[in-house]
Amino acid sequence: MIDNKQIALAITGASGAPYVRRLLEVLLSTDMTVHLMISAAGRIVLADELDWKLPARAGDVQTLLVEQFQCRPEQLNVYGEQQWSAPLASGSHRVSTMIVCPCTMGTLSAIACGQSDNLINRAADVMLKESRKLILVPREAPFSAIHLENMLKLARLGVCILPPNPGFYFKPTELSEIVDFVVARILDQAGIEHELAPRWGE
Repeated sequence: MIDNKQIALAITGASGAPYVRRLLEVLLSTDMTVHLMISAAGRIVLADELDWKLPARAGDVQTLLVEQFQCRPEQLNVYGEQQWSAPLASGSHRVSTMIVCPCTMGTLSAIACGQSDNLINRAADVMLKESRKLILVPREAPFSAIHLENMLKLARLGVCILPPNPGFYFKPTELSEIVDFVVARILDQAGIEHELAPRWGE
């Protein structure tokens, strides 16, 4: 039985750290339990874009983020990139949705090919084989034919491909509003209630 109050979040090495920071903040402000995975390249991007110098050990990262986001310790579980004992590596886990934000083209390609060489790719492979919700937020421009073919392949398998393309019809004046617009679309696809951004016609 899947649990809609549990969600997996993977951070890979594409630009877009402000999106995932806001996403994590919103998820942890609810009663959701977040299972967090960060790739080695993702750590570099977090350091570059947010000045997040994360410790090497997953347990220490968990302690740091719990303190930063002021959430309950049991709300956040952080796993190492090669932590094959993590629940997410098995189809028996109860997580209903997985988000990869931002998603590199390398990660997207690995998922499309079933290349489970780290926990992030394996967790995504599990979501596919168990027919659960998988949301990828690819940050690249322009897309090559290979990128587009991989996205089409995954879309045909039911994966939500959600490039972080903001709308401007609501006339944003702050960067935070643009970030919230994209995060709101991700939350919509994950089925999570929010009031981050105005909806068309409202």
